[in-house]
Amino acid sequence: MTTITEYLRKALVLASCLLILLATALSACGLAGVSASVEESRVALGTAPQAMVPPAEPEAADTYNPTVDLDKVMSSPDYGMQVFLYWQEEIADRDLKLVQEAGFRWVKQEVPWREVEGHAKGVWQWDSPDRIMDQIEAHNLKVIVRLGSQPAWAAAGVELPAVSPPDDLQDFYDYVYAVADRYKGRAAAYQIWNEPNLAREWGGRPPNPAEYVAMLKIGYRAVKAADPHAVVISAGLAPTTRNDHEAMPDLDFIQGMYAAGARPYFDALGVHAAGFKSSPETDPAIVAITPELNNNDHAPADLRRVYSFRHVEDVRDLMVANDDAAKKIVVLEFGWTIDPRPDSPYHWHAVTPEQQDKYLQRAYAYAEQNWQPWIGVMSLIYIADPRWHWGDEQVYWSVVYPGYPELRTAPAYYGLLYMPKAPPVETKQESNGW
Repeated sequence: MTTITEYLRKALVLASCLLILLATALSACGLAGVSASVEESRVALGTAPQAMVPPAEPEAADTYNPTVDLDKVMSSPDYGMQVFLYWQEEIADRDLKLVQEAGFRWVKQEVPWREVEGHAKGVWQWDSPDRIMDQIEAHNLKVIVRLGSQPAWAAAGVELPAVSPPDDLQDFYDYVYAVADRYKGRAAAYQIWNEPNLAREWGGRPPNPAEYVAMLKIGYRAVKAADPHAVVISAGLAPTTRNDHEAMPDLDFIQGMYAAGARPYFDALGVHAAGFKSSPETDPAIVAITPELNNNDHAPADLRRVYSFRHVEDVRDLMVANDDAAKKIVVLEFGWTIDPRPDSPYHWHAVTPEQQDKYLQRAYAYAEQNWQPWIGVMSLIYIADPRWHWGDEQVYWSVVYPGYPELRTAPAYYGLLYMPKAPPVETKQESNGW
């Protein structure tokens, strides 16, 4: 009996030891899980250590999982103007009123990284963008926020005002998350960078679609972590026939983006669509073979199609070829210049003020008749930055010129004011009982 009792006692002690070891192991696992969750949360909040990267994507990274229905956000087409609201409150209010009175529903406005986090990492300045967002809402307008323009501390060796991707994409994530989190439910859409197919917008380095896709992924994940209902738009690309260390044609760059896995990381594809010398209806094939419409460019004919407003259709064909037809295109910049200066590189494709007026109206009409349902916002350039002067080429694309308190407008503004417009999505939703 004594032997059995002793055996039971030893067995009980052994079982207790095993239970203690098991509990310790489970506790360690639990602590590891908590630690991982904390680190992931810090990334999501934009406060992660500089060396940390955002959480890895699932294996099925080629699958696009939309978090927003663009048909409920923008009509086809929808109407936007690029504005510059940062510097003077009273001019910003006037310009927003001009947009609203013209029956346009969107503005595009940059919230430059170097302005909101310019002094140092994590030192934020929100006064100007807060005021801008308040003014945009007061005029019942939607906004595409352009994200970019790194601060000096984020790109070593790049002297401002030069534009460059940051040395550490985690810093870009933190900036994008901070903006999207602050304006959650107020900013309808975000544009990730601008014209990365130009070396001058990419730190002087040759354009690299894969490098841009790495940034686009970070920007997309930051926006969606802060505001899943916001639209993410890829960067508008410069129209160019150059293919060297200074520039890359937009179709080549976009195809490079798809090859690098961009498809799941944008809700709409951004496009720039200057009309150059031709009317908005002119076939790109005609533009490609007509020297006066392509500035006698000696690039291959397929590249010379970029000198046409309807080059947007070439971009659309490329999206379809990459199984991305369900998404919309957003034209982030388009217009015609009236630049009268003989020594300007833009003078060769200058049109008359009357042509500018008619071409802008006809561009919207052409899109409504031929590009539905895949065309979204079309944001024309510009309501001028109040700091511009008549020596700046940008002024001659504008429909409202610099100056305050006097108002100086191009004839095109009044043509846009009175042109027929597709109904807003809100009207469509109400008529369908949404």
